Amino acid sequence: MADLLVLDQVRAGYGDATVIVGVDLRVGQGEALAVLGRNGTGKTTLVNTVIGVTRHQGGTIRFDGADIAKLSPDRRARAGLGWVPQERNIFKSLTVEENLTAVARPGPWTVGHAYAMFPRLKERRGNLGNQLSGGEQQMLAIARALMLNPKLLLLDEPTEGLAPIIVGELLAALRRIIREEGLSAIVVEQHAQKILGMTDRAIILDRGRIVHADTSSALIADPAPLNEYLGVTARRPPAAHARS
Repeated sequence: MADLLVLDQVRAGYGDATVIVGVDLRVGQGEALAVLGRNGTGKTTLVNTVIGVTRHQGGTIRFDGADIAKLSPDRRARAGLGWVPQERNIFKSLTVEENLTAVARPGPWTVGHAYAMFPRLKERRGNLGNQLSGGEQQMLAIARALMLNPKLLLLDEPTEGLAPIIVGELLAALRRIIREEGLSAIVVEQHAQKILGMTDRAIILDRGRIVHADTSSALIADPAPLNEYLGVTARRPPAAHARS
């Protein structure tokens, strides 16, 4: 499997503060990576470093064979990085459909494809962004990132603060995007049981460092590292969700 994203001894943070310390990371073509850890361990900063909104302090970041460490976030997006931040950052004064068409780039992800993945958005295509529920806004943020037709999708806590019924819909859609559509992804999540069944590999961060890395299936079979670093026991996802 060819490497799509490679981080080599990356250090990054905000201002003079260093949050990410000597991180080595690889994501292959068509691979999904879970980034796990408690609050404040550097998960969001790691994703922000890949997209380019932190201060790069050292190490190399290569994406699709090119060094992107000095590129601006918009140039990284044009290179093929799709980003869904915790804040969602949708255009609240535009309709759902305008949000999607405003950023669309050529590729398999079209407005129709996005609506097929998120039927709620089709029902509300004429609604303004600020007229959507939190869950619908999150669906729109993901759909809008897909409209860029990215090579790698970065998702930062995609289910945080959402109602359980919406979480179920969202996770089902993400499972299809990652497993059936084959889109490479990095998914940041506190609750491992939500995403281990749809990812290939997982890392656990603590104090800005990777303290454990393994296949997702290994962590499902033996959750001892999750107990050690996250302090919770992960429920085993249904076998149908496990990736071979």
